[in-house]
Amino acid sequence: MTDYRSNPWWAEPASAPSQAMLTAAHERQNQLTKPPGALGRLEQIAIQLAAIQNQLKPNLEQVFIAVFAGDHGIVEEGVSAFPQAVTVEMQRNFINGGAAISVLAGELGATLEVVNTGTHAVPEQLPGVIHAPIANQTANFLLEPAMTDDQWQQALALGRASVQRAHQQGAQLYIGGEMGIGNTTAATAMLAQLADISVAEITGPGTGLNQHGVQHKIKVIRQALAQHAPLLTSSAAISRILGGFEIAALTGAYIAAAQVGIAVIVDGFICTAAAAAALQLNPSIEPYLFFSHCSAEPGHQRIIEHLGVQPIVDLNLRLGEGSGAATVVPLLRLACALHGKMATFAEAAVSKKLEP
Repeated sequence: MTDYRSNPWWAEPASAPSQAMLTAAHERQNQLTKPPGALGRLEQIAIQLAAIQNQLKPNLEQVFIAVFAGDHGIVEEGVSAFPQAVTVEMQRNFINGGAAISVLAGELGATLEVVNTGTHAVPEQLPGVIHAPIANQTANFLLEPAMTDDQWQQALALGRASVQRAHQQGAQLYIGGEMGIGNTTAATAMLAQLADISVAEITGPGTGLNQHGVQHKIKVIRQALAQHAPLLTSSAAISRILGGFEIAALTGAYIAAAQVGIAVIVDGFICTAAAAAALQLNPSIEPYLFFSHCSAEPGHQRIIEHLGVQPIVDLNLRLGEGSGAATVVPLLRLACALHGKMATFAEAAVSKKLEP
């Protein structure tokens, strides 16, 4: 068994965004023809992107989206309203252009890749999908850890490899998405443990469970947490024992993106679980993460409050796939355009605010 605790790549700190450029971008905002702060979050976003890109006028023309798909052994406990065949069927839909994230990627001019981290149904190569299965599915974490140490490392590495492809293409923004029947159960279990929040408070219907189904899901998660309690002593252990291949891949991707200086937009509930694990594994990545939206999944609001982050929008979304993150890209692009193209008071010959 590999010892992942000895100098792991995911613990290497990301470089801090340029403080000098942060200051310069803030000064530029104060010179633009508007009252200071009048563009609210758009100003803050542009300033942070300037610091990340270390250029006064950032841009986000090159967007890279990766959707990680994986199946979960916990589905054996009846925690999902959909069969696992959907994981494979949706991968085909992503590649064929019929899914929401496919449409959004096309409209944004973004690169879209789909990575199969391990699916139970039809595990063979699908045309257009990056085929990198770790196993057909994770183990049933009610009975045993979802992943072995080596499987967890493989999953993290799939995320890192995706970021390397994005970096090679000159990506300025990375979005991770997920597809996996049963993954709201895994994400809920992870977040309950990572944030020390009661299971009942953050468990939702996922893909459409009724009230009875949600109560059963709560029971299963509680039993699993009790079963593994002595081992759930670190974010690495929580991610490995309770998570999924696709969730761990997202965790690896978020860390790797920050390490190479690429800004990240985090999607909804499941991606937030991956991000929460990533932030505990490597706190230095925090300045690189933008949280896109507040999901309609009941526990998401509670989790983002715990993390102390402010989502960019709240559109009552709960689809996943990276769709919420992709939806806010135009807002980030507009923030950059306003920051870079508005005239300063001097350029426009407009009088500045009178000093008292």
